[in-house]
Amino acid sequence: MTESASTPAPDPGTGRTVAPQDAGMLSASEKTLIVLEAAMTHDRFSEIVAATGLPKATVHRILATLVDHEFVVVSDGGYVPGPRVLSLAGQAYERIDISRLVRPYIDELVERVHCTVHVGTRSGDEMVYLVRTDSDKPYRMPSRVGASIPLHTSAIGKTILAEEDDDAIQRLVARAGLPQRTARSIVTIEHLRRELADVRERGFAFDREENVPGVVCIGAPIRDHTGHTNYGLSISSLALEHTEEQLVAMSDDLLRTAAAITRALGGATR
Repeated sequence: MTESASTPAPDPGTGRTVAPQDAGMLSASEKTLIVLEAAMTHDRFSEIVAATGLPKATVHRILATLVDHEFVVVSDGGYVPGPRVLSLAGQAYERIDISRLVRPYIDELVERVHCTVHVGTRSGDEMVYLVRTDSDKPYRMPSRVGASIPLHTSAIGKTILAEEDDDAIQRLVARAGLPQRTARSIVTIEHLRRELADVRERGFAFDREENVPGVVCIGAPIRDHTGHTNYGLSISSLALEHTEEQLVAMSDDLLRTAAAITRALGGATR
């Protein structure tokens, strides 16, 4: 007899739901993936059943198999990720080469905006460039992969700092100060607080010639599987070529690309 489901079941890998009348069409492997995914975010059996939309008997049978193979364990009467899942997740993340992963996204963004695009990450109290791809313009940005700059003077650094609370910002300033790179650099914590509040409201950050005279940027956050903004994406140009309004016009492309990279890293977009 074909099993039926009372609520839609998620389609593995897509996030779409499967209509109840179609749930019986799922293969055994698809049902297993659906239950495994639900067990990663729900601990109670009733919650897992509701999240999958599959019959209780099916969910119970699959969970028993997952427990036998240590993909799921029973703890305090609920289900939690098991050692096999944690081990595989760690191995998979170690194999991620961020530079290689982002390359197709960066190349596509450069083709759309015709500007230099960077990916950077936080390293202590500084931001370090991991990837730089230039456009077809006759000039080149002075940045280089591996170069580190203060967080508060770069668009990428500001997107990372915008995730921090005020106590963390105060500790950063007390520890590293606010070194002035150009006449436009932020040099007071009050100014930095206002700037980060604007970043949180807009969803992206500006560098208004604050790191290199004549160079302007916009940056957006990239979140990894932990949900933290450990990376950032930026579009850089010359102040003589692009006004702030023209940079804002590129923000949709920037944010879409940052969101796509976030998803590729297993992070959630907001």
